[in-house]
Amino acid sequence: MEPFQYKDGQLHAEYVPVAEIASKVGTPCYIYSQSSFERNWQLFDEAFSGREHQVRYSVKANSNIAVLAVLANMGSGFGVISGGELKRVLRAGGKSSSVVFSGVGKSEDEIRYALEQEILGINLESEGELHRVNRIASELGKIANVSVRVNPDIDAKTHPHITTGLRENKFGIPVDEACTVYRQAAELAHIRIAGIAMHIGSQITSLDPFASAVDRMLNLVAGLEREGIRIHHLDLGGGLGIRYRDEIPPTPEQYAKAIEEVLDRHQVNLPVSIDPGRAIAAESGILVSCVEYVKHGEVKNFAVVDAAMNDLIRPALYDAWMDIVPVQQADESPLQTFDIVGPICETSDFLGKNRELNLQPGALIAVKSAGAYGAVMSSNYNSRGRPAEVLVKGRQFDVIRERETIEEVIAKEWIPTRLAS
Repeated sequence: MEPFQYKDGQLHAEYVPVAEIASKVGTPCYIYSQSSFERNWQLFDEAFSGREHQVRYSVKANSNIAVLAVLANMGSGFGVISGGELKRVLRAGGKSSSVVFSGVGKSEDEIRYALEQEILGINLESEGELHRVNRIASELGKIANVSVRVNPDIDAKTHPHITTGLRENKFGIPVDEACTVYRQAAELAHIRIAGIAMHIGSQITSLDPFASAVDRMLNLVAGLEREGIRIHHLDLGGGLGIRYRDEIPPTPEQYAKAIEEVLDRHQVNLPVSIDPGRAIAAESGILVSCVEYVKHGEVKNFAVVDAAMNDLIRPALYDAWMDIVPVQQADESPLQTFDIVGPICETSDFLGKNRELNLQPGALIAVKSAGAYGAVMSSNYNSRGRPAEVLVKGRQFDVIRERETIEEVIAKEWIPTRLAS
């Protein structure tokens, strides 16, 4: 079953009318399908069923603790980028032994917290980080399981803001320098070399970059083995894209097959892990908004809605195209071309441009494929509270994040005594 589909002209989230949810929680709001999260995660798990593996959900895609709890109940592992994300996973019931910590700027406090929680491993992204982890592990009397994240210098053919595997990107250690870091790691008393890691970008719709990156990784593994440095698992990252408009991304099964072909060619039988985020979360959510005004300009028609770039920044930040549909299917009235814009004082505040819709004030719209990098990237710009989030399962829905009030937005701001009147 598609998570969001029309029944009798009304858009539903699973079996609940979207308009019913909006009337009870207000707009803008994010609505997620629990069944979709579960099904999408399962597709990746099944795709790699022929090999020892772990599917680690990339928490940065959507970090609501209810979403994380859904995936923890599925048996998911987790990939985190901060100490805060690790705390979310643990609060949601995820096992620390299923968590891998990546990211280029791990602080001392974050590394200490991760080691104290005995997470599965840390992906090192610089030589300096290796020595910091070793020192903190020594202070704690622990051994840190580490992998080196290599930068394979592979062009993922995606948006430049979300490519991570080129030599000019900040991520990972250049593949030709990784051996040096592994040699150092092998000599440190509080480091255990666990594996090797990579991640080349996000919203990738071709299998070739994945295959090329794995090929380079395995060449490095072979060289390390010849030096007596044993690699125990392969962290292949995530990045598989979805269809926002006219993209034709590979399926999880096709993705797994392409990777298996490279592993077979190198005769490698190591366990693998993958970190899908967008491919699990994006199509599992929508952003619902209400039309406040319709403006007919000399050149453009504008539908001014109550959602804004602070609620969904992808169109402004990446010029991303996301499908926008009416919550109630239109009658036979002629369609008009609208720019769907928000109330923020920025020209970049839009959800979509040149959309053919039939809209009037009070109408509800839904921005599709908004379950990833939507609410998690929201802000309080223009002193706007972040939207509510709702999780639907079958005929039941629950608010999993309350709408933020202005009182909550300003609660931690203070006027110094010297300025008080």
